Amino acid sequence: MNNNRRTFFMTLAAGTTLLTTAAHAQAKLDEKDPQAVALGYVADATKTDTKKFPKYAAGQVCTNCALYQGKPTDAAGGCPLFAGKQVAGKGWCSAYAKKG
Repeated sequence: MNNNRRTFFMTLAAGTTLLTTAAHAQAKLDEKDPQAVALGYVADATKTDTKKFPKYAAGQVCTNCALYQGKPTDAAGGCPLFAGKQVAGKGWCSAYAKKG
């Protein structure tokens, strides 16, 4: 019985590692993606069309948005608005909400 328990935990650990690796391998969000276009997403916030999105202010980037799921130092991270894709840490979209 002890072997079955050990095998179970080893399998569980390997599966968790695989899922973590898969999460980090998510594709980056393309600016031409329909959802990205709808929200005015740009991978470089300094290239935001300020006439179309007057809400944008210098310094607003994905890494300091409340929706960003990565670490502030990550180059890219998850966002619930773009399931299965990673947004650029220096990106911006019209759904920006300051952390905090």
